[in-house]
Amino acid sequence: MILTYISSRMKSIVMWAVLCLTFAAVFALFGLPLGAVVYGGALSGFFGLVFLAADFISYRNKRLRLLRLGSEITVTADNLPEERGLEGDYIRLIRTLYDRLREYENETRGRFDSMTDYYTLWVHQIKTPIAAMSLILQESGDGSAPELRENLKKIEQYTEMVLVFLRLDSDHTDLVIKEYDLDGIVRQAVRRFSSQFIRKKLKLIYEPLDRKVLTDEKWLLFVIEQIISNAVKYTPSGEVEIYLEDPLTLCVRDTGIGISPEDMPRIFEKGYTGYNGRSDKKASGIGLYLCRRICGKLGHGITAESGEGGTVIRLNLSVDMLRTE
Repeated sequence: MILTYISSRMKSIVMWAVLCLTFAAVFALFGLPLGAVVYGGALSGFFGLVFLAADFISYRNKRLRLLRLGSEITVTADNLPEERGLEGDYIRLIRTLYDRLREYENETRGRFDSMTDYYTLWVHQIKTPIAAMSLILQESGDGSAPELRENLKKIEQYTEMVLVFLRLDSDHTDLVIKEYDLDGIVRQAVRRFSSQFIRKKLKLIYEPLDRKVLTDEKWLLFVIEQIISNAVKYTPSGEVEIYLEDPLTLCVRDTGIGISPEDMPRIFEKGYTGYNGRSDKKASGIGLYLCRRICGKLGHGITAESGEGGTVIRLNLSVDMLRTE
């Protein structure tokens, strides 16, 4: 802080030095005693140091106050000091910028809330024709009905992703954290993709887990559904296994095409599809990104491991993980 102060007062210090040299030169030209020059310089230096010391204390207190205000300015600008002169102009400029920022934030929040309300309504409305079409296909004897039902389920899944994407950045995420039966959540997710397992002749290896987890059922269900969806999607043949590792880590392993090593560090990034996604032409790069965001909100950990034998996604659901978050 001392170096910063000296730098801010450098002009005054240089001016004082120039004046001392000027007086010394004038005294020398008129042949005045050198002692008078030294004495005058010593007095002016002493008073200058006293002034600088007092000014530094005032500067330090003001600097500390401004640093404290730095953490409050995002909430309110009411505590900014009232200053006169040029500093007062800066304070008024900060207040003006703060007010404009708040107006912009309120306007942006209003637009986001309106957009969220619209798409929430749209998702709920679109579910009605999806359910109606699903019932029609169940009663239809058309041979293409199973495939059409799968595509309808994909549409429903994508609409849910829209709703989740909007709610993640909303002030209201309707989290209900309590103990849930993990088997109940996993079975719901597996049941949703049962037709795809049958159509692709994939083997499901799953034994009852018999564990309770502290989480939000709806949000964790979405994460598990996304993981199983990817496992089924990128596994042309073979099996998908769901099992537990200590400490309370849910694992979903597939024997699919795997993830290339260069893509592994970025699979949880927003919009990143990787080599397999670009080959598929249908991947959005949103599913695992949403999983990571949701796990962050729930206090769960999510990691991936992939090789020639397939991919394993691990969800750390332990209470210790929740506390560290």
